[in-house]
Amino acid sequence: MKIYLIRHGRQCDTRCNVDVALSEAGFRQADLVGLRMKDWGIQKVYSSDMIRARQTAETANKHWNVEHEIVPQFRELNFGDMEGYETNELNTIFADFKARQDLMVEDLRHPGGESAGDLVARGMPALQKVAESGLECVAIATHGVWIRAIVCHVLGIDLAKWKLLGTTFENGSITQLDYHPETGRFTLERFNDFAHLEPYPELLRKAWGVNEN
Repeated sequence: MKIYLIRHGRQCDTRCNVDVALSEAGFRQADLVGLRMKDWGIQKVYSSDMIRARQTAETANKHWNVEHEIVPQFRELNFGDMEGYETNELNTIFADFKARQDLMVEDLRHPGGESAGDLVARGMPALQKVAESGLECVAIATHGVWIRAIVCHVLGIDLAKWKLLGTTFENGSITQLDYHPETGRFTLERFNDFAHLEPYPELLRKAWGVNEN
């Protein structure tokens, strides 16, 4: 089974994990990923219940016309007390936590929120259910930390090191996991693929200079 994990398009607010709509650029990214995947045989699309992921799925699905199911377990990491702050504010207010996190020696729980392990504990059963659905090809519109934490888990990488999986993880990018029922294992077939965005440099993260979830 092919499972395409799509990072949501850019949202219209750069604060940490606020539940807001896509920006104009985000809708363009979602449309482009849907167009690129038009002939990939998508049978169903899933998304988290967060607005930016739902709108990404809905926009891409205009090219697929398949069932869309919302799965709350696919939502982004809960950053707890850190949510609602801009990056420069986070770097000041939570400097000690971020310094410990950047050491990557333990999977830290965000103050009042989740660790990557917590995310995997809620996300993997939902992903496994999709993998065992009997479908052959699906898409999931989800989030940056969610994708990287799940990829770390299925590859056996220390969850404390999820930040090593892409310092620039593009909005609207495609990561592909294949599920092999004979072994019960997932394999990583593509990661952070944004070839459909490269003709439009204004849609790439380096053009924004911001760090979004």
